[in-house]
Amino acid sequence: MKHKYKIITILFTIVLTISLTACSSKKEQKILDVFNWGENIDEGLIKEFENKYDIKINYNTYDTNEFMYQAVKSGKTNYDIVVPSDYMVEKMIKENLLEKLDFNNIPNMDKIDSDYLNRSFDPGNKYSVPYMSGTIGIIYNTNLVKEPVDSWNILWDTKYKGEIFMLDAQRDALGVSLKRLGYSLNTTDKSEINKAKEELIKQKPLVRAYVDDEVKDRMVAGEGKLAVIWSGEGLNLQDKYPYLKYIVPKEGANFWVDSLAVPKGAKHKKEAEMFINFLCEKDPSLRNAAEVGYTTPQKEAREAQDDKIKNNKNAYLPKEVLDKCENYRDLGEQLKLYDEAWLEVKSAK
Repeated sequence: MKHKYKIITILFTIVLTISLTACSSKKEQKILDVFNWGENIDEGLIKEFENKYDIKINYNTYDTNEFMYQAVKSGKTNYDIVVPSDYMVEKMIKENLLEKLDFNNIPNMDKIDSDYLNRSFDPGNKYSVPYMSGTIGIIYNTNLVKEPVDSWNILWDTKYKGEIFMLDAQRDALGVSLKRLGYSLNTTDKSEINKAKEELIKQKPLVRAYVDDEVKDRMVAGEGKLAVIWSGEGLNLQDKYPYLKYIVPKEGANFWVDSLAVPKGAKHKKEAEMFINFLCEKDPSLRNAAEVGYTTPQKEAREAQDDKIKNNKNAYLPKEVLDKCENYRDLGEQLKLYDEAWLEVKSAK
């Protein structure tokens, strides 16, 4: 009896140990909290990473840089990865809201094209890894616009009165006007901003509407001949509807870069860097670019794209155009100059 009891006791202990180990293992599984733009990833990659590294991803999305910034700054969130745009990376670095990255955990950084590195918002890329990029440009209906389109000037041509859509966003709209005039889209010169404002007010009678995402449907429906649009939407429309064409004007435009970054105090910094490294591999980068429609900074992924994509000069810009493009900078208090100018544009009759 004693011997039998001893065997049962041993078996019970083994089962209990296995159960506790399993529970402990379950409890110890890392969970990464990722905060990304909506529709900004091939969702299959999340499951692949989870299966490969046994790290659970809690994935949430936002619509604006400012919403993400407020969430992080509040200190009430525990995000391990965020995806700020250029000017917001700069702002968050200034406010000590981002961790310096350990590139021993991100060896795929070597596969990022140099055109996307060491830019003004994060010199040396100490805090951010380029994830996706694009531009602002013009999409036009080739059935209705027969002349060559290569300049912002066409948006001020009176023969297209009532056939032009402009983006309903102050930095983008004022940026178009500033680049057309040969100014920096980050200028804090009040006279330059005023001139750009005056030109937008002159243009206003030609504008059918100031729009956001609905610009896509309205151009497909033939409601307008020309529109300002983000490159991802523009290039996707061009691919789907042959009568629509996207171009980056010769004066240059906003060239934006969304980057992967780790908020200050993140609980799982190493695992976050592992996820960043995973997203910088060839296959995930290629799939993300195909899913989202923006350009990839990953060299191997770009090489693997179809010729019509990787050789498209309005997607991957030639040097002479790229050199005229700019990232948005964090303007701090000077942003109020843009706020005031845009208010005057929108209220003008």
